[in-house]
Amino acid sequence: MATITFKGSEVHTTGTLPAVGNQAPDFKLTDGNLSDKTLTDYRGKKIVLNIFPSIDTGTCAASVRAFNQKAAGLDNTVVLCISKDLPFAQGRFCAAEGISDVVTLSEYKDSNFSDAYQLKIADGPLAGLLSRAVVVIDENGKVVYTEQVPEIANEPNYDAALAAIS
Repeated sequence: MATITFKGSEVHTTGTLPAVGNQAPDFKLTDGNLSDKTLTDYRGKKIVLNIFPSIDTGTCAASVRAFNQKAAGLDNTVVLCISKDLPFAQGRFCAAEGISDVVTLSEYKDSNFSDAYQLKIADGPLAGLLSRAVVVIDENGKVVYTEQVPEIANEPNYDAALAAIS
């Protein structure tokens, strides 16, 4: 279990992120067309998992904007922005913001993502949502970087995550 904070108050996740060097756990999430997507769908690419509670908050929206801009030109790389928001809300946000260089995925229905990555918030006002975290996976499916953001209201370290890709 990871201990993080939400606006300074201690909260916990259900576990800890996969360790660097381990094979990334597979998952099932839902895309904007309501199709299932798995980690296997992105095999052979470098993958950035930008994970957050809700796209309808300022910090979460900022992380989607930042990864859209910073990772746009990276070779053989896909950024997956993952939350429990409905795919319709994710799509509406990206359309309104002109965001097209990330893929939004939702854990709104039957999914194993938060269990596989151990990042569901276990207590506090955001219990049940995903914690803010970044996981970078190489072309062979190995975890090369993780960041469990210690304060949910803070943005992740974009530069460190993207440096792990090269």
